[in-house]
Amino acid sequence: MDIYVQTASPIVEQVLKGYNGTIFAFLVCVTYLEIYNEEVRDLLGNNPHQSLEVKERPDIGVFVKDLTGYVVHNADELEKIMAVGNKNRHIGATAMNTESSRSHAIFSITVESSKKGSDNKMHVKMGKLHLVDLAGSERQSKTQATGTRLKEATKINQSLSVLGNVISALVDGKSTHIPYRNSKLTRLLQDSLGGNSKTVMIATIGPADTNYVETISTLRYANRAKNIENKTHVNSEPGDALLTRFQQEIDQLKKQLDECTNEVEEEEGEEEEELSEEDLSDDTLTEPELDSLDPVEKKMRRKLRREEKEKLNREKAHQARKVLEEKKAELQRTK
Repeated sequence: MDIYVQTASPIVEQVLKGYNGTIFAFLVCVTYLEIYNEEVRDLLGNNPHQSLEVKERPDIGVFVKDLTGYVVHNADELEKIMAVGNKNRHIGATAMNTESSRSHAIFSITVESSKKGSDNKMHVKMGKLHLVDLAGSERQSKTQATGTRLKEATKINQSLSVLGNVISALVDGKSTHIPYRNSKLTRLLQDSLGGNSKTVMIATIGPADTNYVETISTLRYANRAKNIENKTHVNSEPGDALLTRFQQEIDQLKKQLDECTNEVEEEEGEEEEELSEEDLSDDTLTEPELDSLDPVEKKMRRKLRREEKEKLNREKAHQARKVLEEKKAELQRTK
């Protein structure tokens, strides 16, 4: 209701005064994952320790299979979901940081919008905002990491090294191969690095002279990334848009409803015909009993069967109509 009052209500008021108005349908969905020891994990799923697969399709590009997504309606909901995911992230103490991130994390916000075009059809656009938290590179001599912490640091440094190689290859401009597939991090950030994305890198550095080497290294890293040239375009009619899938489901349900309605009308309008023995088959009657039926009873049985079939079709149509209304309501809640 608050969204309506703040956004749609003023437009509706102007429409009532005779002006033309347009209200776009928006859907916002969020996901949250981490890359821990080169395993992709769902921070919003039922099992945040389960490793997920990274897949790729020609129509939607790189994606994580079975990654949990939530539709949000305001900033508060989004913040609460992020807080839930943060609790599931891997953190640990080192000699340099008591709450050191032991994984890279990607919080993604997908915004879909739909608008009726001049062809009277709904057209969908989709944009994705990735908030990436990179775990910092570590020197064992400073962190004094051992055991599990040392293994985590090794994986972190390896993935950051691959990211550096990808950045260098993109900036170089002469490389024929970009090693995106050498780590899960660069594979998932493929669009953000040299692809269809507007990307900003924020470098965190420390003023202490003891961190001089790390500070210089980080600044050089960021400077190289700044020289990447991405090629962006609007994502029109994306294959994985939820609004598109909702509309397809609604269209399919409408089709099923029309088919059920037509079938009922055909049954009601058809001419009465003599039934065959197969039509009259009934577990409650024996063959001799079927043979002994007179024409009037045969006609009555046929009428009963037709009424039963009409009732069944009406129930199917009612169920299809009910599901259709539920889908419409679900789509409306996302607007």
